[in-house]
Amino acid sequence: MTDRGPTVINTGRSSNSGWIVAVILALAVIGGLLMFTGVIDINGGGGTEVNVNVPAVETPSADKPATETPATGTPATGTTTTPTTTTP
Repeated sequence: MTDRGPTVINTGRSSNSGWIVAVILALAVIGGLLMFTGVIDINGGGGTEVNVNVPAVETPSADKPATETPATGTPATGTTTTPTTTTP
């Protein structure tokens, strides 16, 4: 029997297809990371600043009364009248 050379079986699949898929997948991952980190801005770069600072709320102290008491004494108009009496 004589020796024969190697037999090549062609399956119709390119050996470069795995590399092509890997490169496309790597580009998609890199693009996603760049968009996620803000290097690529797809919103047009128009950043809107929102002021979310809330003013401080002061609690009433215990040594001050909650409501003011009305002042007693003369009326605020400053005019005083003396009552007049008439005898029949």
